[in-house]
Amino acid sequence: MTYRQISQDEQEKHVTAAGTTGATIWLTGLPSAGKTTIAYELAGRLRDEGHRVEVLDGDEIREFLSAGLGFSREDRHTNVQRIGFVAELLASHGVKVLVPVIAPYADSREAVRKRHQQEGTPYVEVHVATPVEVCSVRDVKGLYAKQAAGELSGLTGVDDPYEEPDSPDLRIESHHQTVQESTEALYALLTERGLA
Repeated sequence: MTYRQISQDEQEKHVTAAGTTGATIWLTGLPSAGKTTIAYELAGRLRDEGHRVEVLDGDEIREFLSAGLGFSREDRHTNVQRIGFVAELLASHGVKVLVPVIAPYADSREAVRKRHQQEGTPYVEVHVATPVEVCSVRDVKGLYAKQAAGELSGLTGVDDPYEEPDSPDLRIESHHQTVQESTEALYALLTERGLA
């Protein structure tokens, strides 16, 4: 029996005892789409119900785990794979991991999904499908204004590609509903899958 199998066996006992299953919930979408807001709203609700929850915020990951990486396609892929590895590791230990990270490339997101499938860890992909016109008005971090002023290049969805998921587990149109409604839709999906 390998170490990983022993670890999984022990984890299954823990999950049964604690009555909770870990999962990664990845929220992909353009900058200022509402990913992080929805993630923190859901995190609060899940914590209130006794779940162990972590939010892997893209900006924090860039600062602490992926410092030194740029925004080339290769560096973005590396960043997403690092986040996916950490998320799966936490989720395999019974944590609900919310990941509000752009992850602009379909192949990077698919690699993360496959890692979870190989490990038998639940994975939910959510596309926060807010149009770029709405995101640029929200402009939470001032990125769209900087890009328009020529101070920033490589902005996802403007002058760098964003490959929308073809068949996400859930598509949220946050520009047509409140944060609470968006969160409720995601919570309902998790409940349906036995994850909430």
